[in-house]
Order: sequence, then C-alpha cells, then structure tokens
Amino acid sequence: MNIGFDAKRAFYNRTGLGNYSRNLVEALQVNYPEHTIQLYVPRLKEHSLFDQCRQWDKVSLIENDTMLPAAFWRSWGIKRSLLKNNTQVYHGLSAELPLGKKPLGVKYVVTIHDLIYERFPELYSTIDRKIYRKKTLAACNKADRIIAISEQTKRDLVQFYSIDPTKIEVVYQDCDPVFSVAASPQQKQAVQAKYELPPHFLLSVGTLETRKNTKIILAALLQLPPEVHLVLVGKTTPYTEELSAFIAQHNLKDRVQLLHQVSFKDLPALYQLSEVFVYPSIFEGFGIPVIEALKSFVPVIAATGSCLEEAGGPGSLYFDPQDAGTLAGHILKLWKQDAIKQVQVEQGIQYAQRFSAAQFSTETMQVYAKVLKQ
Repeated sequence: MNIGFDAKRAFYNRTGLGNYSRNLVEALQVNYPEHTIQLYVPRLKEHSLFDQCRQWDKVSLIENDTMLPAAFWRSWGIKRSLLKNNTQVYHGLSAELPLGKKPLGVKYVVTIHDLIYERFPELYSTIDRKIYRKKTLAACNKADRIIAISEQTKRDLVQFYSIDPTKIEVVYQDCDPVFSVAASPQQKQAVQAKYELPPHFLLSVGTLETRKNTKIILAALLQLPPEVHLVLVGKTTPYTEELSAFIAQHNLKDRVQLLHQVSFKDLPALYQLSEVFVYPSIFEGFGIPVIEALKSFVPVIAATGSCLEEAGGPGSLYFDPQDAGTLAGHILKLWKQDAIKQVQVEQGIQYAQRFSAAQFSTETMQVYAKVLKQ
C-alpha cells in the first residue's frame, strides 16, 4: 500500500498536531514496514523536527516541486503529485484535505482533533472560526473515512456538523514512548537542579491560555497548606498576565513557579518528580498530557466536561472545572500520601496500556483497509 500524509506539521509543529503526526508515522513504519509511506511537505529545510524519518527505508519525502506557493500547492497542486506517485490513501492529519475534485483512484482519510471553536466561539476570532469551520466541513464531507481522536470529538462531529456516525472511527493516539521510561536518580537530580524545583510540587503542563483554566489551580492553592507548591509548564499567552496578577494579589509568588522554556528531553523526569499532575482544562479533544502523566507513574486529577475521563480512566480523580474546593480536596487526599498515591498510580498504568503505538498504528491501518475496500 502507498500511504500519503499531509506532513507539514510533522516537520515544523512542536506541539499537539506535530506530535500526533510524528507518532503515527513512526508507529506505522515500525509495525507495518511492508507499506510505503509518502510524506508530502510544501518545503523541506535542511533541519526539522522530523529528521529521523530520512533514515527510514520505506519512507519517501515529497515536496512541492512546482512554482506554486506552498499553501496553494498543499490545497490544489498536491493532487497532481498524488497521481504521479501512485498514492492509494491520502491522510490529512490535521482536519484538512485538498480542495476541489478528488484525484481518480485516491482514497481520502482525515483526522479531526476537536471542534473547540464551535463549543467555545468566544475564544476565537470570527475569521478564525469561519476558516476552521469551512476547512473541517469540507474535509469531512470529502473524506471516505473520518478518524476522531476521542469519543467526545466524534459526538461533536455528529452534533455540530450532522456527520453520519458510521463514517467516523475513534482511534486513540499514544504519547511519546520516552514517558514510559523511568528516569534515573541522576537524571531527576539534574532536572531538579536545572529548574530549581522544590522538593515536592504539583505539576500542570500545557499552553497557558484561557481554555486551559490554570487559574483554578491557583484558587485551590489558597485552600491548601503553604507547603503545597505548584509548577506550571507551558507557552505564554495574554492569559499568563492574568495568572501573574492573581499570584501577586494573593501572595503566591513563593509557591508558584512558571516554566516557559522546558526542554522536551527534561519533561519525563519533571513529571516523575511531581507529587500530583493536575489538568484543569475546560475542554480538550483528547488530553495527551494526562497520558504522559499516567505513563510517568504520577497520579492524575483532571476536569470533567469533555474527554479527559477517556484519557485518565476510572482510577484518576475528577472535578468540575469551576470548583476549586473539590480540586483542593483531591489534592489534599493525594499530597504526600504514598499508599493512596501508589494505588492510583498502579490503576493509571494499567489503564494507560490501551494507549500504545501498536494499537495506534493497527487501528489506523484498519481504517485504510476499509477505505480501499469501499
């Protein structure tokens, strides 16, 4: 089988969509080496986030060899390349497919990550909402099969866009395998010293934006003993100023640490050093940091209301994303309570086994097989 991918984000996006793309391609080439993987990229640079794929025998890189602008080639010109390279299945990894008529003999699959812009339109500009809606609807209507990354996303596709549920397959992704590897005492010590971390702390990882609802953890801190410290890891946005103002107003400066430039290689040790992982997001398409925490042997507390129960499983603790009191109670239940934490960690590790590279690649390959039989 010749499988083509919209690989732009695999090469140049450091976060969610890029990680999803890289993890899927790597899982497929490891578990299904008999198939040819074609990575379509508008422009290749000498160095990228996915340079390792250049060493794989059955992976070919196909870039824009025309005079067309990159965006136009990705939306229109790529169709000629699909035919030229005998692509049988083309997978849009980030809610996009080429515009216009589908090339003869090519099947389309698209992954939809979330419809947050429909559920929370106030978080997006009008023009962004219109663009996302137009691209996503066009891709869903054109695709032979749709992959949703969670049951929540599948429900949203049915609710907001009236997509036939039988056209949608839920395929859970996996996180990077490095999070399943126990860091050595030396690695932990080095990370603790590098970021000047306290001996015990809560951890939350994710872009510091309104939807992530980080302020609720700060509100919970006010109800907890002074020894409870919080480390926030994430890219800054205007919301960060709101967090900083809350920290200053409530004299939390000595209890809260904001880290904006954490190296990916340090993240597993950072997770494993933490007492509890808290993910208070109001809404997510899936919630990969929850999986990272489970696989890093850390108990998880997450917000209800979207898909985080799917990611965290029955062993994790949950709270209404507006209820700081319940969050504080959950933290107090786990804070330095080794016996209780160990039970939750073991349940989390067992539950997280369902999220694996083998499962991710196998269920995705089954989708490709379905569309070729249609």
